[in-house]
Amino acid sequence: MIWPKTVQERVKTGHDRELVHSYPYRSACPSTVWTDLVGEATQELFFAGYTNYFLWTQVPHFADTLRRKAESGCRVRFLLGDPDGEVTRNREAIEDVTLSVSTRIRISLEHLERLGPLERLETRFSAAEDAVNHVSLSVFRFDHNALVTPHLARLVGHDSPLLHLRRQGDDGMWSRFAEHAEELWGRGVRVRS
Repeated sequence: MIWPKTVQERVKTGHDRELVHSYPYRSACPSTVWTDLVGEATQELFFAGYTNYFLWTQVPHFADTLRRKAESGCRVRFLLGDPDGEVTRNREAIEDVTLSVSTRIRISLEHLERLGPLERLETRFSAAEDAVNHVSLSVFRFDHNALVTPHLARLVGHDSPLLHLRRQGDDGMWSRFAEHAEELWGRGVRVRS
């Protein structure tokens, strides 16, 4: 045996090489991780969370960074839930929190509107038939890194687990989550300002 069992248990091989870190709660992921990933991306920023609300408070100078990224040629996309959609209303009843899902979406829309028209910034709502799949899984892409939150039952996003993935090849976890987000984006409805 070339690799002793103890080394094999500690060295990542195969598709698990893509797992950089896991957090039992999204809120346990340091804000510096989000800030660094946003800051280091040069080609693609894709925020496919249902509300994306927390980004505006967790990532310092988020709006300025987005503007700078878009102006330098980075593609910036936001996929949001429809604040007036049935899935949003159902999720609000499930969460039963003061800062409702629709309010959090509208806050994100307001921040995006303040950025003004930027050629490389796009915003869509998930299609009605995809909303139930979107609300249950958030995928945030930063070039070849992704932060993924599978939402658990009645928990709000910050109480659900988070996986930090880095693309290592085709057909890994990174690709599977990225393809899911792209599929939702492809059927999404453009947000009119």
